[in-house]
Amino acid sequence: MKQIICLAGQPWSSSPGRTQQLLSRLRDTQVLYFSPAAGQLDRSYLKKGKKVRPNITAYTLPPTWVPVEETYGRLFRPGQRKIGRFIRSVAARHRFREPLLWATDPRQVHLLDLLDYGGLVYDCDREWEDLPLDWEGCLAGAADVVFAASPLLADRLAPCSSNVALLPNGVNFPLFSRPSDLSYDPLPQTTGPVLGWAGTIRPELDLEPLLYAARTMPRWTFVLLGPQGEGNSLLPRLRRLPNVVLPGGCPMAQVPDWLYRCDVLLDFLRDDRTCDDLVSCRMLEYLATGRPVVSMLWPDQIEPLPDVVYGAHSDQEFLTLCRHALDEPPNFAAQRRRSHAAAASWPLRCTQVVNILTTAGLL
Repeated sequence: MKQIICLAGQPWSSSPGRTQQLLSRLRDTQVLYFSPAAGQLDRSYLKKGKKVRPNITAYTLPPTWVPVEETYGRLFRPGQRKIGRFIRSVAARHRFREPLLWATDPRQVHLLDLLDYGGLVYDCDREWEDLPLDWEGCLAGAADVVFAASPLLADRLAPCSSNVALLPNGVNFPLFSRPSDLSYDPLPQTTGPVLGWAGTIRPELDLEPLLYAARTMPRWTFVLLGPQGEGNSLLPRLRRLPNVVLPGGCPMAQVPDWLYRCDVLLDFLRDDRTCDDLVSCRMLEYLATGRPVVSMLWPDQIEPLPDVVYGAHSDQEFLTLCRHALDEPPNFAAQRRRSHAAAASWPLRCTQVVNILTTAGLL
């Protein structure tokens, strides 16, 4: 049975992301899943590991003393050694020997010399513009296999590694493509068009198009479903609009009910992420419903899915395309959207991973 140590970027969650979706589907493996500490006062690392799947045990890494950069070596290196000792200790208790190391963040390159492993995978699902380029370059160069979530990411990593494989994001297709007859109506008192977005409302999320549309079309209802992070400057203004609904987060199993309640689904840009050919998991979830989708694009961005998504480059175009989407004939492109999502189901993505890693002799 293959042993895997995963250096994840997020805690194990009931709303799983890319890393969790892939690892959950790997058979005949034992996985130790390490997520970063929530802050310098986080003492979760003192707790016993949590068995989140029969073959996966999740741990939280200890916080470093101070969040310093690599250039301050005398302060930086002790924190990395502390994390390395913790991982080695947990691995020894679980009798892990020469496991496959699964890295997800360029910062993890500093742990490579501190850990014992028999193979290295780097899974890249975003650009890391806020980190030194040589960190990712060294990590990709040391990896036996590099997975890239988009063609542009693959091209960027190709000079660092000869073993870059394209592995786009995936979707829980059975969950989001289920029949649209609602078990309950999330908005029982709402009449008229409903346009919705789902995800964490982060400070970097550009909600200007939504604010413009909500002010212009007061008879439309706009839903922002998901946890509300601190710091988004437009949230206070949106809360004051009577046609904007902010229900907060909900269990993953209820998200499709909200999406099917919407007539049009919306996707916005994040100011901290400019990889313009990355198809997000959210977009694939939207497509699985078959509902019309209107997405904001960067000024020079080429539409990645022009046959199934309305792409807007300005607030005014966003509103115009929302009107077009509401007027779309029933089932006009619904099956094409579902076909795109079905081809990106997580079981198919996991099959790709298994085939590539087996060919490389890592599984």
